[in-house]
Amino acid sequence: MLIFGAGGFGRETAQAVAAARAAGGSWRLLGFLDDDPLLAGGEVAGTPVLGGGDLARSLAPAGVVLCVGSVRDPLARMRVARRVDLPASRFATFVHPSVEVSSDSTIGPGSVLLAHSVLTAAVRIGAHVAVMPRAVFTHDNVIEDYVTVASGVCLAGGVHVERGAYLGAGALVREYVRIGAGSVVGMGSVVLGDIPSGQVWAGNPARYLRTLAFSDAATSQTTNRGGS
Repeated sequence: MLIFGAGGFGRETAQAVAAARAAGGSWRLLGFLDDDPLLAGGEVAGTPVLGGGDLARSLAPAGVVLCVGSVRDPLARMRVARRVDLPASRFATFVHPSVEVSSDSTIGPGSVLLAHSVLTAAVRIGAHVAVMPRAVFTHDNVIEDYVTVASGVCLAGGVHVERGAYLGAGALVREYVRIGAGSVVGMGSVVLGDIPSGQVWAGNPARYLRTLAFSDAATSQTTNRGGS
């Protein structure tokens, strides 16, 4: 496996890969890819940084996960996926061994699910979704491509999170709510109704704060599902 991005999320994923291998899994981390030229040839947390993202294609057949993005730039994975332009088959789907996934749930290419998250029944997770520890997805949740779900998020049944949205740590979302594309839900928020695309909501109950200028890419109809 290759991890694109040697920041916090990348390092967390590297530790999760090590845990999976220690538990008897077959994962083997070859190294980080990172576009910061100062990191190339060095190590981050004991893992080599092989070079920039342009190496991904030449390092086939190793699977790639894109571990970039933050609440300040939740669409970073989308841009990187378009730039590296790999076929869907080159993207790994990594699930920590402690994650509970029901037999009727699905997870798309390039997605990463960290420790102790739960998918209860008929959950659909798209491509390049980042799920931090202890997130809970209940029946019939739909999580579209490039969504970020921070630690401790809990979604009631039938919630639909559109592409590129960011759910902050500890957010709670009521059943059958729709979270719009490219929107941001603040940490600890309690979401009781639909959130339009490209907006920031926070609080208990969550309220509108502002509209995001960078959300246009997420709300467009064109998508790259892992290069397919």
